Amino acid sequence: MEQLKSPTSILTNDIRKDNELVIALAGNPNVGKSTIFNALTGMHQHTGNWPGKTVCSACGNCEHNGQKYLFVDLPGTYSIMAHSSEEAVARDFICFGKSDASVVVCDATCLERNLNLVLQVLEITPKTVLCLNLMDEANKKNIHIDTELLEKKLGIPVVTTNAREGIGLSQLLDAVKRVQTSSSGKPLSVPLPKEISFAQHQVAVTVAPLLPDFLSADWVALRLLCPDEGIDSSLEQCLGFSLYQNKDVKQSLSKAQADLHQKGYTSQSLRDRIVDALVRQAENIAAACVFASPESSQNLNHKLDRIFLSPKTCVPVMLLLLFGVFWLTIVGASYPSEALSNLLFKGQEGLTKLFQFFHAPSWLHGVLVLGVYRVLAWVVSVMLPPMAIFFPLFTLLEDFGYLPRVAFNLDHCFQKAHACGKQALTMCMGFGCNAAGVVGCRIIDSPRERLIAIITNSLVPCNGRFPSLIALISMFFVVGNSLLSPILSALLLTLIILLSVAVTFLSSRLLSKTVLKGQPSSFALELPPYRKPQIGKVIVRSIFDRTLFVLGRAVVVAAPAGLIIWLMANISIGSQSLLMSCSEFLNPFAQLFGIDGVILLAFILGFPANEIVFPLIVMGYLQSSIIIEADSLLQMHSLLIANGWTIWTAVSVMLICLFHWPCSTTCLTIYKETGSLRWTALAFFLPTAIGFGCCFLLNLVVSLF
Repeated sequence: MEQLKSPTSILTNDIRKDNELVIALAGNPNVGKSTIFNALTGMHQHTGNWPGKTVCSACGNCEHNGQKYLFVDLPGTYSIMAHSSEEAVARDFICFGKSDASVVVCDATCLERNLNLVLQVLEITPKTVLCLNLMDEANKKNIHIDTELLEKKLGIPVVTTNAREGIGLSQLLDAVKRVQTSSSGKPLSVPLPKEISFAQHQVAVTVAPLLPDFLSADWVALRLLCPDEGIDSSLEQCLGFSLYQNKDVKQSLSKAQADLHQKGYTSQSLRDRIVDALVRQAENIAAACVFASPESSQNLNHKLDRIFLSPKTCVPVMLLLLFGVFWLTIVGASYPSEALSNLLFKGQEGLTKLFQFFHAPSWLHGVLVLGVYRVLAWVVSVMLPPMAIFFPLFTLLEDFGYLPRVAFNLDHCFQKAHACGKQALTMCMGFGCNAAGVVGCRIIDSPRERLIAIITNSLVPCNGRFPSLIALISMFFVVGNSLLSPILSALLLTLIILLSVAVTFLSSRLLSKTVLKGQPSSFALELPPYRKPQIGKVIVRSIFDRTLFVLGRAVVVAAPAGLIIWLMANISIGSQSLLMSCSEFLNPFAQLFGIDGVILLAFILGFPANEIVFPLIVMGYLQSSIIIEADSLLQMHSLLIANGWTIWTAVSVMLICLFHWPCSTTCLTIYKETGSLRWTALAFFLPTAIGFGCCFLLNLVVSLF
């Protein structure tokens, strides 16, 4: 797979291979466009149920009846007149990418809205195929589409598909080949008022000789009459010069604009009339070709939305689902974690015998087996089972279509914080990985609101922090106290997550009132239809795309960290190891926050990845390279109690785990996205100040009372 980050700078000739047709795959968000792309190219790119999930454009190859195709999966867009960075990426490739043909994927359940993009693409290129996807859902809703009439009205091929089942894809490729080679027929054009059409024709005649063959003079003329900074910049980059600087174009454009002004048109009213013509044309076509039974309005989507989006029930349902996910994770991870730990630590015996057989020096055995291997065994046994449960459950909610409803419900809260409602989406991404959440902030148009989302993203716990939180809750509220059940532990974890969300709101509000002042912007959020999750694919996708990816990153970082800790534990300065010397040096400062020097040192050394903080704490207490063989969390609980832990120590560690500096990967991502050390430093110190401030206050209250 190849990623195109800026289609304006990469034309088709740069990526085309011999005898290969380059096809632009466009469509609104949530129409199954990326699913079609994956099915055609045999790739397994992750698709999400919210706008802006795909910011880059993925390329994939396929072959059909001897013809090779290169499909470019463009980010979802509602309009060629882009309002966000991902829409600009799609617009620029459609307009200036010189593709051989375009496929516009539409949701068959809401064709009228999707037709707006189809009509705009037809203004640019006649070599277009309309792909009606999700036909199975349309049938369930008793929605019927006269595809023959639709094809006749649009003047382009119309193909029906059900991408999830692979139905209609062969016919789609046949239609693409047919439209690419055919020169007959003329697609439908949007009827504009006479005065606008006349002005458009005047300018088109002048600009036509200056344009390459793949650009439509009528479309360019209309864009010049309705200036758009983004399109103007991309057009100038494509041509190598500005049309506004050409004497003939300037004269023709000035005359056309003067005529329109005399007829009462302003720049805004001209744009409104063009948009109105598009909308009316889409309405007329849909009214003629789409037939819906009266009972289709009372479908399952509406019934579920009455529960998930109702002001009375949306919050209780969100909390209940969040609680359910955490309860299943805590209960389900206990036994697999214990079994995996036993298996991995038994492997140490085999490695030890192997080292003895080759008469390896004891220091080498200590470094590789007692240091590196034991850390890896701990990380895998503690992290893998919870992630293998949590991520599939989270992905099922995503695949079902519930996560956009969460964003909708939280939009009002972000508006109150003077932030963008899209921050709810990036916050959801942060639960998987804060670095991914930071990158996802590109979907926010306002630079001010984008910075707020970037700086506050690490206030929600990523998957690297969940295992530590779950382990602490299990040890001190389940294993350590038999009176409390896993249900209460899941409830506590839910409350912790709600605390992180509340702090995100407060921090966003604080930033918007201080260093990033401003008013919130509006945005359009599409709620996709509920879909039956493909459980098998969800499990495979979540395990390979998320669980193993995160685990692999943790292992890569944990191995050298284990080596460093072993060296610090075995290199002595005077009568003490380097590890103990550092811990004692930090201890007076750490005690102000209800923790000790070992804990603080573990968080400092865990900067490369949050996943290794807990094993570093254990190794620090053992004062050697030998990590505990965690037959159960009860053993680990006993170790912590023996080193002075109380229930308040556990609460303090959970607070710091929840709020502390982002990991190195997230910090680097923040710097790349902002290009500023100032904002990166703020993103580093804000959660740190919150976490240690909370611990200081907690320790003060506990000491007094």
